[in-house]
Amino acid sequence: MTEALAHLLVVDDDERIRGLLQKFLLRNGYLVTAARDAAQARKLLAGLEFDLIVLDVMMPGDDGITLTRELRRRMQTPILLLTARGEAANRIEGFEAGADDYLVKPFEPKELLLRVGAILRRVPQVRAADPAPKVLHLGAVRYDMDRGELWRGTDPVRLTATEAALMRLFAAMPGAAISRERLVADLGREDAAQERAVDVQITRLRRKIEDDPKAPRYLQTVRGEGYMLAPD
Repeated sequence: MTEALAHLLVVDDDERIRGLLQKFLLRNGYLVTAARDAAQARKLLAGLEFDLIVLDVMMPGDDGITLTRELRRRMQTPILLLTARGEAANRIEGFEAGADDYLVKPFEPKELLLRVGAILRRVPQVRAADPAPKVLHLGAVRYDMDRGELWRGTDPVRLTATEAALMRLFAAMPGAAISRERLVADLGREDAAQERAVDVQITRLRRKIEDDPKAPRYLQTVRGEGYMLAPD
């Protein structure tokens, strides 16, 4: 399905909800990048193109309505608002700001998936504009972002579910350091003790990417910040 190739930006100040949404959407075939607030979302939007923005309304600083109005002045990327306020006046305010759809919390994850798919089907030109599949080159290895596949020459490299999720996260932000805490959250792990488990998964992933896993060139450790994917 075409929409399964889309890159989504999830913006929510609740770390637990943000992580759960990202994990669920990743599992359903989307590329997903997450932001904790409007300021971080602006930084990501300045450097990356997204096919759809899933945006929480109630956030500290600039709320989702304010950010929607701002974005509508300079881009047509579809926006799906999430909010705990379900009154008609709130929905009207969201649509008047430029949102494409409005989902009231709490909601079933399946409904979110259906809404996202419906929005993307209404804007098929977004994906049709892509001239070719997005591929990251890591020396002798290449990563197909659309398919979530890793290849060494003509041979596929098998990834575990966690490794595949990590690759999607890193590929969504090449050249940017991602902290262990964020990786834990984006993988849907609620226990900070899982940071050590992430380190183990990184080590295993390096064995599949790097010529010399002990001196990584492509999946780098950034001192004091976390890990970074640095493609050619």
